[in-house]
Amino acid sequence: MMPRQSENRYTLAVLALLLAASAVSVLLVVVRMRHTESVQYDFLLWNLLLAWIPLGIAALVSVLSRKRGPAAYIALAVAVVPWLLFFPNAPYILTDFQHLTSTPVIVPTWYDVILLIWFAWTGLLLGVTALYFMQSVVTRILGVVAGWVFALLAIALAGLGVFMGRFLGWNSWDIMHRPGTMISEIWSRVSHPLDNPHMVGFTGMFALFFLFVYLTIYALGRLTYERGQRSAPPPE
Repeated sequence: MMPRQSENRYTLAVLALLLAASAVSVLLVVVRMRHTESVQYDFLLWNLLLAWIPLGIAALVSVLSRKRGPAAYIALAVAVVPWLLFFPNAPYILTDFQHLTSTPVIVPTWYDVILLIWFAWTGLLLGVTALYFMQSVVTRILGVVAGWVFALLAIALAGLGVFMGRFLGWNSWDIMHRPGTMISEIWSRVSHPLDNPHMVGFTGMFALFFLFVYLTIYALGRLTYERGQRSAPPPE
């Protein structure tokens, strides 16, 4: 296990980098809006805010469940459903690249490309970090196998959630406003996958992409930690 002080230091560093990336992303949109006197990409600001929600929930649950016991189980049970509902908002920003084909050319194309890269990269990392925090909580409470089952399930549901948001117009809040209609439409599509090849193809490809990104970053983190352990001086 990584020493608590070192773990806290790296956690704060990751959060600081995510905040900095978010600030740069917002700045790029503000500059574009002032230069063009238009609000064509203002929706990115809302999408970025939504992408922070699953990380906020995961961070809170991680703090509340540091010690195993009834409080840890309660915190996880209460948080897991809203976390799963909002988790797709983080990787969802990746699909905003499609606006490049429908946005009038007001600024150089390279500026919009870089702007969308910043938002997509930030959203992707917010999703990876939020999933890592939640997987760590599940692993600490229920074990390693349960942690990976949860991670794989979350990634699969995220792919479906992004499809629902991008192509069906649903969002995380609709589960509170129109739960019956939302659940009915999801079930009608999921229960007949052969009739919805677009959904199956997009969900599978998107989930596979996110899985590869997550596993790569996870493996790099483990590799860095193990190299640090081997190079550390032996205890006296």
